[in-house]
Parts: sequence; C-alpha cells; structure tokens
Amino acid sequence: MKLQIEGQSLRVRIGEAELAQLLAGGTVESRTRFAQAFAMACALRLGDDDDARLSGRADAWLVELPGAAVREHAARLPTREGLTFNLATGHHDDTLQLLFDVDVRDSVRRRHPS
Repeated sequence: MKLQIEGQSLRVRIGEAELAQLLAGGTVESRTRFAQAFAMACALRLGDDDDARLSGRADAWLVELPGAAVREHAARLPTREGLTFNLATGHHDDTLQLLFDVDVRDSVRRRHPS
C-alpha cells in the first residue's frame, strides 16, 4: 500500500495482490518508521457502508472503503480511473479528498509483454 498526502488530498494506492486480500475480507496494513522520531501505521479494509471513513489517531489510521464500490471498481480493472470520496473534516466547508486506486501495471505487463 502506498500513501500520498498533498494538502487536503489523501491517495491510497494498492497492488492487485492487496486488492485480492481486501476482496477476501482481509485488511491491508502499512507501517513506516520515521527514523527514531516516530512510527505511523495505516490499515485499509472494506466496510458495509456506502461512504468511506477515516478514523484513528495521528500515528495509526484506519481507512474503510465501501465494499460494494470497491467490488464494482475491481470488476472494471484494468482502468486508470480510481474511486474518489469526499470526507467532511468538521471545519467549515473543508473536506478531505480520499482517492483510491489499484496499480495494475504488473498484470498489464504479463498480458502485454514487451
């Protein structure tokens, strides 16, 4: 799992093996140690709701994606289009844009060798 943060945008990108893990009901986890300063963990799983959710603490996040939307997205792969969710921040009209996509480069390479 790769995380990219830019302003009010969080991009979560996973590989096809991680997608299979999610679709099987599992959780995808990532942990980064920032030298000796601190560590940060992120868990990704599918939920039953129609909305994406982000919870946790500054050093341990849980991202829950709508299972139905992710399954529909998986059925359309390979595609460059991902899923986008807007999460309320509780501060005025500000939102956090959550982008989710699946890296399909490995399977595309297997289907179309150079």
